[in-house]
Amino acid sequence: MEWTIHQVAADAGVTSRTLRHYDAIGLLPPSRVGDNGYRYYDSVAVARLQRILLLRDLGLNLSVIADVLDREEDEEAALAEHIGSLEAERDRLDRRIGAVRYTLDARRSGRDPSMGTLLEGFNDPYEEEVVARWGEEVFRKSNAWWHGKTTTQRIEWKRETDALVTAWTAAWRDGVDPASGRARELVARHVEWLRRIPGTPVAEGDRERSVELLRCLGDTYVEDPGFVDTYGGPEGAAFVRDALRAHADRAV
Repeated sequence: MEWTIHQVAADAGVTSRTLRHYDAIGLLPPSRVGDNGYRYYDSVAVARLQRILLLRDLGLNLSVIADVLDREEDEEAALAEHIGSLEAERDRLDRRIGAVRYTLDARRSGRDPSMGTLLEGFNDPYEEEVVARWGEEVFRKSNAWWHGKTTTQRIEWKRETDALVTAWTAAWRDGVDPASGRARELVARHVEWLRRIPGTPVAEGDRERSVELLRCLGDTYVEDPGFVDTYGGPEGAAFVRDALRAHADRAV
């Protein structure tokens, strides 16, 4: 059996223009074109159209649909990949929503909404590194925790973090040895700070990975210009790194 383009369009709930477009891009050519120039579709073409419309409704773009149908690729794999893309897009939207909420909250409370360190997600600037080293779940948990905070809670967290950084910097300026008791107290305070961040190996109670995390953070503090400035310069950052390393060595 065959149906004209108008019959197929009406039954499928699409326009004839859509079917012509599918033909133009090679996604769904008609079964044949009559001498009168009309396009005709047989049962095989209609079945292909049904799959196209299903995959389109699930959100796959036409180029992906073409790959799935023409190259006999696994539809389940294509859908799983699409889910991953949608989840990534959802995460980006969640961050934007959080940023807008923060700005609105800040304006209502009379605070400066341009406070960049509060606007960003907890790990946003280091997403690739965090995901590569610790896994996507760690990044998601820590960022969900941060974005779930109110403006007041973020400000309080930043104050506590600033106090910890100030204590580290003061100890370095006082010439404290990285393996001294005072440095150990700061490391314990630093570890407790990490324990409060969901997703980190410290919060999850993973001792081996916690040791790895401390070493990794110490190196980051020295290598990242932002952290170098935070801890008062290269020597201050190196002091924090060495103290964290000393603790990690003792923990092994």
